[in-house]
Amino acid sequence: MHPAALAFLAFLPIVVVGVFLVGLRWPASRAMPISYVTAVLLALFVWKVERWQVAAATINGLIVTATLLYIIFGAILLLNTLKHSGGLAVIRQGFTDITPDRRIQVIIIAWLFGAFIEGSAGFGTPAAVAVPLLVGLGFPAMAAVMAGMIIQSTPVSFGAVGTPILVGVNTGLTGDAAVEAFAAAQGLGWTELLAHIGFKVALLHAITGTLIPLFVVSLMTRFFGPNRSLKDGLRIWPFAIFAALSMTIPYVLVARFLGPEFPSLLGSLIGLSIVVPAAKLGFLMPAKSEQWEFAPREEWPAQWSGAFEIKDGATNGRAIGLIRAWAPYLIVALLLVATRIPEFGIKPLLLGVKVEWAGMFGTSINARFEPLYLPGTVFIVASLITFFLHGMQRDSCLGAWRESGRTTLKASLALVFTVPMVQVFINSQGGGAGYEKMPIVLAGSVANLAGDAWPACAPFIGGFGAFVAGSNTVSNMMFSLFQFDVGQRIGVDPTWIVALQAVGGAAGNVICVHNVVAASAVVGLVGREGDVIRKTLIPFCYYALTAGLLGMIFVSAQ
Repeated sequence: MHPAALAFLAFLPIVVVGVFLVGLRWPASRAMPISYVTAVLLALFVWKVERWQVAAATINGLIVTATLLYIIFGAILLLNTLKHSGGLAVIRQGFTDITPDRRIQVIIIAWLFGAFIEGSAGFGTPAAVAVPLLVGLGFPAMAAVMAGMIIQSTPVSFGAVGTPILVGVNTGLTGDAAVEAFAAAQGLGWTELLAHIGFKVALLHAITGTLIPLFVVSLMTRFFGPNRSLKDGLRIWPFAIFAALSMTIPYVLVARFLGPEFPSLLGSLIGLSIVVPAAKLGFLMPAKSEQWEFAPREEWPAQWSGAFEIKDGATNGRAIGLIRAWAPYLIVALLLVATRIPEFGIKPLLLGVKVEWAGMFGTSINARFEPLYLPGTVFIVASLITFFLHGMQRDSCLGAWRESGRTTLKASLALVFTVPMVQVFINSQGGGAGYEKMPIVLAGSVANLAGDAWPACAPFIGGFGAFVAGSNTVSNMMFSLFQFDVGQRIGVDPTWIVALQAVGGAAGNVICVHNVVAASAVVGLVGREGDVIRKTLIPFCYYALTAGLLGMIFVSAQ
């Protein structure tokens, strides 16, 4: 088959998503089954993949879906527990005491606190924490989801204590003779090579990501403000840039001197320690007369709101102070850090409890479920502690569990087809037709067209990988070696091309379908996924284009 025709066919499952989900605004529960069927038919009849491999990929997708639903349930449960305990009302008042300005609130919660959660846990956890917290503070559900998705860019490459680099890039490059020869020629050991790439990733992110807080507030005021104005967001540009640099500068320094494990984790913590006190002191803050708020709730269009309602819970006559109200989120943060850093010794114990199915149906596909290690378990533990910490009544606790179960169930239909489609798509290698897997066919076609301009395209390939897979780590596994090879073919430093891949892979999380579905489900906003992606496409295109242009500058300067 002609390469162009094959590339078009490989692109069809994504075209289906674009047309039905984004273009026609179908809910994911209707659009994704069509995309799944398209991927299966292509795998069976064009790529001629064995039916058992398609079945294994589908079942693995369902197992991954179960893990996502478990995380979603845990996040919703913690939110509902705080709602019933009255802790959410206290947290809301605490932010109002700093400032009632929603633009400042979204920067602190989504950009800084969300980046900290990304650095410690990754895997979509920031949206599961920051999005419901924003809704609890009075943000429209769609605005909260949009903000939560946009910040899943800059911190993602170093999320889960550096997993996208230490696992994704590492796995993608390991064992290739050309990569090993390049490292030896540069006098780099393997760990040094990964740190070398990681620093370049951090540099690209820091430059590109410095405008992300400004994007968040400007798009929020444009799409959800009473004046529908970008200017309302741009007016706080000094504070937005200050908050960005408070995170990105230490982020780069940590990547340079400590390696890829801690840039997002420490960068965000340092940023929080700088920005929150500065906000309390009024540094670069808007004047009281210029503080920004959403229109009254009764004026919001119906599609802005999810199933989650803000109702202050009863505290049984016991006052809940700000520290006690925040304690569940602090517990989540501490547990995530303690269980993700191997030196604490907890991670191996949790990973030891697993259900594994290796070589499913005689294929190379492996499925694994590690219930104790998943962030969902951390959320559930924190919610149980909250029951006692906030002195809740038994009926309130049971009500939180019932509400959380119902909301999670609504999200299941879309994910049941979304993740299996992804698994079939990325496990389409080894078929009787002899073609590469669908993502590689697409990437190869783009590389042939781009030629020497490839550095500008590399982030888009990384973003495409994350868009379909829902993971920067998986995108890096799929494409790192391909990107390295292309870099060598066009005669540039291939580590810059791999770095561009990792940056694009992080940006792809902004538009990833199953991440949007998961974030929307946490606040009961099911069926509006296409509307969210239409909005997050703007910052994704900015991110990939800017990183690509920076890549062209850096490689041409060598």
